[in-house]
Amino acid sequence: MKAKLVGLAAAGIVGIVTAGGVFAGTNDPGIQQREVNQQRRIDQGVASGQLTPREAGRLEARQAKIAQDEARMKSDGNLTARERRQLQREQNRASRAIYRKKHNARKVAVQ
Repeated sequence: MKAKLVGLAAAGIVGIVTAGGVFAGTNDPGIQQREVNQQRRIDQGVASGQLTPREAGRLEARQAKIAQDEARMKSDGNLTARERRQLQREQNRASRAIYRKKHNARKVAVQ
């Protein structure tokens, strides 16, 4: 199960990095870096046992949705101020969810 989760996390990182290369020309200051940072926080939570596999999976799915929304918004080659605010709002909510899940009472024994 742990190997599957690590594989899922690695695939998520590859997807985020690949998406960053595709949309490098659009005006997205900090959005890509924030996604990478949040993915790193999830991975650290899995490694430390602060996140259960189920929690990590749900957080990963949320990050994937944000990346999908970002790709859709950038599909016309431009990211408007309104779209940027929407992405920031989604990232803020995801960040709070990561914090809450990492600091709740559910723990996984680290081996």
